[in-house]
Amino acid sequence: MVNFSSPFYETFYNAINNMWPMLTLFAVIMIVLKMTRVFINNEKFIFYKEFYNLVFIVYVLLLYYLLLSTENASSGLNLIPFKEMTRYSIGTRAFFFNVIGNIVLFIPFGYFVSDYLKAKKIHHILIVSILISLTAELIQFKIGRAFDVDDIILNVLGAIMGFMCYISVRAIKLHLPKFLQNDIFYNVLAIIVIIIMLILFGNIWGIRLL
Repeated sequence: MVNFSSPFYETFYNAINNMWPMLTLFAVIMIVLKMTRVFINNEKFIFYKEFYNLVFIVYVLLLYYLLLSTENASSGLNLIPFKEMTRYSIGTRAFFFNVIGNIVLFIPFGYFVSDYLKAKKIHHILIVSILISLTAELIQFKIGRAFDVDDIILNVLGAIMGFMCYISVRAIKLHLPKFLQNDIFYNVLAIIVIIIMLILFGNIWGIRLL
């Protein structure tokens, strides 16, 4: 059961609540353009792959909002590794936001990018995640937020965990029965995920599905 009072859900919900107009319009544009392209060019349409690509793009937009939002942001410069993350007591709200949150935020990044690159070695995702996280920190510093080397360390750790998830899922898929490797199975799985997402966030549009 989802803990709706958890810091993670609260942060994610606020991001969705603030960005839903843009996300909705963006999703509709992408879906309409893709369907029109399929119709005009008679291309093959695989639902779960298109849904997966859309989820990745939406995640990147949410990542942008969560990393670069200036709401309740602190400023400063920390170049000493582990200095900031060790300030927070384990189990506190600050610990969940600033330590666990920075890790969790980049786990999907590690998974999506590893899948896109078909990464086989940990250094493949390591280099990419360092560059992306470093860029985000430099932008944050430029717009008046803090540059924190600990955030980079935690982001990279999250990306590595995402890479490990990708490797694990890939290994499991190779050993699944043939019928579970069929496009139909993954299409059904994508539909189930969509239903769950609608249930979780339907109240943003004033719709109660349960």
